[in-house]
Amino acid sequence: MQRLAVALALGLLIGIERGWHERASAEGQRVAGVRTFGLISLLGALWALLADEFGELLLAVAFLAFAGLVIAGHILDVRHDRDYGITTAVASLLTFALGAIAAQGYLNIAAASAVVVTTLLGLKPQLHHWLEQLEQRELYAIFKMLLISVVLLPVLPNEGFGPWQILNPYEIWWLVVLIAGISFAGYFAIRIAGSRRGIVITGLFGGLASSTAVTLSFARLGRQNPDSHTLFAAGVLLAAGTMFPRMLLEVSVVNRTLLPAISLPLLGMMAVHYLAVPLLLFGKTHQEPIHPVTIRNPFELLPALKFGLLLIVVILATEGFRQWFGQRGLYAVAAMSGITDVDAITLSVARLARNEIADTVATQSIVIAASVNTLAKGVIVAFICCGNMAWQVMTTAILAVVVGAVLSLLAV
Repeated sequence: MQRLAVALALGLLIGIERGWHERASAEGQRVAGVRTFGLISLLGALWALLADEFGELLLAVAFLAFAGLVIAGHILDVRHDRDYGITTAVASLLTFALGAIAAQGYLNIAAASAVVVTTLLGLKPQLHHWLEQLEQRELYAIFKMLLISVVLLPVLPNEGFGPWQILNPYEIWWLVVLIAGISFAGYFAIRIAGSRRGIVITGLFGGLASSTAVTLSFARLGRQNPDSHTLFAAGVLLAAGTMFPRMLLEVSVVNRTLLPAISLPLLGMMAVHYLAVPLLLFGKTHQEPIHPVTIRNPFELLPALKFGLLLIVVILATEGFRQWFGQRGLYAVAAMSGITDVDAITLSVARLARNEIADTVATQSIVIAASVNTLAKGVIVAFICCGNMAWQVMTTAILAVVVGAVLSLLAV
């Protein structure tokens, strides 16, 4: 009885969405509504129970018979109103299958699947809107992303090569896929929400794609619009602050044991950036960028290969300097790498912290790279824009570096 009740509930859930979607249709003109979908799921559940007694072939025959009924109904519907969509027909077949699965005891799978089905059915307008916004080059970028992750990654050798046997092709390419995926998520968040939605969207998600790119864009806009320096400074700080949870995500994937040591300084630096934003915007009435901020598609094969080469160079440099100069050499590489990119040094040091260096050394190296990169953003704004925007960004950057240094010492 419990399984039958769950099956009925799942059918009613899908039926509510389908009924609401076709609520404008008169009674009797809808192929299926709330009651029908509940009955379909209950029908599948009852046939599954009978199949337990008389053999699984009975369930297959029942499904084929029901599928024939659905197809016949769809054909009549097409003849009547020329609507060739098969969404409701497919949902009916899925509901029958979900009822059967629930009756066989797979309640969690059936419930989760029903929620996913209902969500997909309800998101039709949003999905179509996102698809309309998708450009051809972005579609190709998705295919390329799948190519390097699903096709190429599994066939790479998972063993060490080169000096000190430190270059593992599988691990290196996996890190390239990780960075590309994070940047991809931020880029599409901007594309879906629109950069005109405000500095919060652009700063937060733009920081996932490329905090340096957002800094450059806002600095140029600030130079063109001197009256909006405070607004664009807040956008830069949001993007720069997003860099720190991005680094934490990278560390959690590569070496989760390092998180307790590195979380305190990075979260402290993030908090300084984020807390500065409401202070800057307090009392401001204009909250929208004057022009949309353009962030290039973060995934193309050539940039991915370039990052892979950069990662190889940083991995070799960190291991080489560590072997030759000890901790000081590692700190020097972290500082030099942080000028242009924090991802490569973060991933490299997190790998070393597995069994080559102490967590304290890894923490300080990552904080050094983050600090240098944070100050570099302030220099970029000062060089391009100057004025009040440069002072606001640089002051916050210096305070964040001080907080990060103090918290990294406390974490030792």
